[in-house]
Amino acid sequence: MNSALTQFQENLKRARELGDLASAVESVTTSVIDVSDMWRAQIVLVVSALDHFIHDITRLGMIEIAKGSRQKTDAYLRFQMPFTAVESALIGAPHENWVGETVREKHSWQSFQDPDKLAEAIRLISTVKLWEAVGIELALSAADVKTRLQLIVDRRNKIAHEADLDPANPGFRWPINAGMATDTINFIEHVGKAIFKVAL
Repeated sequence: MNSALTQFQENLKRARELGDLASAVESVTTSVIDVSDMWRAQIVLVVSALDHFIHDITRLGMIEIAKGSRQKTDAYLRFQMPFTAVESALIGAPHENWVGETVREKHSWQSFQDPDKLAEAIRLISTVKLWEAVGIELALSAADVKTRLQLIVDRRNKIAHEADLDPANPGFRWPINAGMATDTINFIEHVGKAIFKVAL
């Protein structure tokens, strides 16, 4: 599990470095050079980092459950394995193969960004009431954590799918600055670390 947290922190570092690059470019150029897309890219990268983190810990947690080193959850027991995985298990293939690859394949088309979808993934490996527990860790209400995360995901979607254009202001993008990007990265980092602490 620690490998998933390490990769999460590495992905956050990459997002932060892009912000450092934006600041460096901004400091040596005029306002004619628009670095705002670097801040937008940070938002996309940090949401991607959280999504990847949830995929990783879910897969690793399910492998641990299959090995007997973690308590089974109701969601885990309902997870459907294909016959190819069952056959691999019966001939003694490593859990990383038959569980890990099945989870990877089944989750490959899903994104774990939306708070409800993210909590659904965590239920495969933990019985914790995720947002209540994360809220306690962050000294926020569960509703506040979910709302803030949803706003970040919505902004990521505007950037990724709508070129961050403001429909009420044709030709103009939604405002963004270095502080907004930094706050987003910091919040996602706190959420990810809290999930790791309370669910694992």
